[in-house]
Amino acid sequence: MKNIDKTKFNDRTNLQIIDQLKSLAYNLWWTWNPEAALIYKELSPLIWETSNHSAVAVLRRISDAELKARLGDPDFFKRVNKILDEYSEYMSCSNTWCTQNFPELINNPIAYFSAEFGLHECLPIYSGGLGVLAGDFAKSASDLGIPFYGISLYYRLGYFKQKISDDGWQFEEYPQINTDDVPIQPLIDQNGNPVQTSVTIGHSNVKLHAWKINIGRVNVILLDSNLPENELHFRELTGRVYGGDISTRIMQEIILGIGGVKILRAIGINPAIFHMNEGHSAFLTLELLREQVNKGLTLNQAEEYVKKHCIFTTHTPVEAGHDRFPKSLIELQLSNYLKELKLSVDDIMKYGRVNEQDQNELFCMTVLALKFSKVSNAVSKLHSQVSKAMWKNLYPKVSVNEVPIIHITNGVHTPGWANVKAHEFWNKRLGYDWTEKIMDKEYWEKFTNHEIASDEELWALRNILRRELIEFVRMHYLNLHLNRVSISDLDNILSPDVLTIGFARRFAVYKRAPLIFKNFEKLVELVNSKSTPIQIIFSGKAHPRDDEGKRYIQKIINYTKDPRFYGKIIFVENYDINVARYLISGSDVWLNTPRRPLEASGTSGMKIAIHGGLHLSTLDGWWVEAYNGKNGWSIGNEQSYSNEEEQDKADADSLMNILTNEVIPQFYNRDTMGIPREWIKRIRISIQSLIPEYSSHRMVSEYVKKCYKLE
Repeated sequence: MKNIDKTKFNDRTNLQIIDQLKSLAYNLWWTWNPEAALIYKELSPLIWETSNHSAVAVLRRISDAELKARLGDPDFFKRVNKILDEYSEYMSCSNTWCTQNFPELINNPIAYFSAEFGLHECLPIYSGGLGVLAGDFAKSASDLGIPFYGISLYYRLGYFKQKISDDGWQFEEYPQINTDDVPIQPLIDQNGNPVQTSVTIGHSNVKLHAWKINIGRVNVILLDSNLPENELHFRELTGRVYGGDISTRIMQEIILGIGGVKILRAIGINPAIFHMNEGHSAFLTLELLREQVNKGLTLNQAEEYVKKHCIFTTHTPVEAGHDRFPKSLIELQLSNYLKELKLSVDDIMKYGRVNEQDQNELFCMTVLALKFSKVSNAVSKLHSQVSKAMWKNLYPKVSVNEVPIIHITNGVHTPGWANVKAHEFWNKRLGYDWTEKIMDKEYWEKFTNHEIASDEELWALRNILRRELIEFVRMHYLNLHLNRVSISDLDNILSPDVLTIGFARRFAVYKRAPLIFKNFEKLVELVNSKSTPIQIIFSGKAHPRDDEGKRYIQKIINYTKDPRFYGKIIFVENYDINVARYLISGSDVWLNTPRRPLEASGTSGMKIAIHGGLHLSTLDGWWVEAYNGKNGWSIGNEQSYSNEEEQDKADADSLMNILTNEVIPQFYNRDTMGIPREWIKRIRISIQSLIPEYSSHRMVSEYVKKCYKLE
């Protein structure tokens, strides 16, 4: 909690405090301010846990009479009021990074369209990295004071709750979100009426209403087709993240892109920039075209207008990952809409084709976005090179290096990912304002200075966080096997004294979760070493239609049942932001094994630095730029193989060699005080080199400088 110069809590009545606590519950600012979250947790630890940490759910079940009574505790009263003061100061601050550096943006908002937003575990409207990136983007936009509106869909059934069968196969459950228990509210107009709009899908007019999420100073708007006046199949469209078949996908993307522009117009927001986070929202360019044509511009003039107001971020380094639709589907779902544009289906198909004359080429959402954006970017330097080569045919007059796809490497919202213990640790040593200096490289240089935090203090932090992770996993295991496991059995599930490796992410095949098992006998030896053992915690979900990814999960779960690995290699079910928070804080080493160059960026490994964890990864995505030989370890080299089997063997051998000869010896090489000095030296370099550079503050500021310039 920051030191507020002028506290105001003596002026607040208990009724005002209660009202403000309720208001704060609906603003996700509390999700990156642990002391604010702790207030809600203290009110009811049980409701807090059963609601997946929702402040709204807690306050719904606590009476005003109880809240008033709790405020009779002077310490609690003081802490609540200081949090409310800090929140008030944050929300009213006019001297932000944006006002200081780009004041012209203040009255020219950015509209950021993303098919998913990963904001907090109580809002399961995300599937993976794309959504988490969008959530971190929104939080940094708030911290930097950028006028920002996120646009997405309200998936009332969320992504899915992962269940694992006895034979290790993933099954999906879709429990409906209780809207009353999560921090979202209906989007209303100035008169208090629900805001609605509609989109044309096929021959139908589909009505949409919307919800609003407050994220500090910014908002995310979620479109929802679940209205009684819509036909049932249209009501279900916004039910699940990436749900259904290709027909469902195109209809969801019509709602996101076209409906997103319309809902902004309905509330009087006229963005200066429309930012497409991946191609899912690219139909927004057609709506902008339609608006300008209806205003009397020629088609060429309208096209130029759209290009001046759109930017596009691509995240996908493989051809198969880009949404493509056949002409018949475009005609079925968009023909009536296109009449307003006075364009034929053939005319529209050209916007989505690399070769406009090829009648067999499918309509590609990425091509549409590239053609209508003034700036297009990849999400790491290596990904930019891959993307330039992938889309070279769209720019036949230039060389590969001149293809206009720049790179802005991803980052993470460090205050949001730092867990409570990490915040407490750095608050004591740096002061509460360290979260405001994330981008200051000179500030983070001080971490080579032992006066900031001694080796002993850093090692104590690592042991605290490792213990927290292991106890979380043990409790998770106990809940999962309630009738089959006793408390004493938990002593055999992991050890707080052992080098702990974390691997958690979407179980796509190219991420190669089972790679470490390729040298099976050597892994058995490392896990069961008497003096220098290792343990590994896996977690992650496979896409419901990705059977290969599910087989990877099954394979790892079967390994965990091997007596030689039992209790030492664990799979944690139902990966979400909460599970991720424990894993990235408690793991000593974060393992990342994508098959180069298929990881566009990745961000999970960026989150460990603030906790004193270290990254071990193939040289793919962001790690190619970040690795300096001293701030973690690299698997393999920068070579890409044409033969996947050959590449996997080379990387597996490299991984085992690094673990055996570098990682494990350095972790267990202790001095007479029991401190691994060389390990902690590597932690210091990791903190100093990674935190300011791989921050979403830096990322968002770079978008402002390179992409959001007004014309």
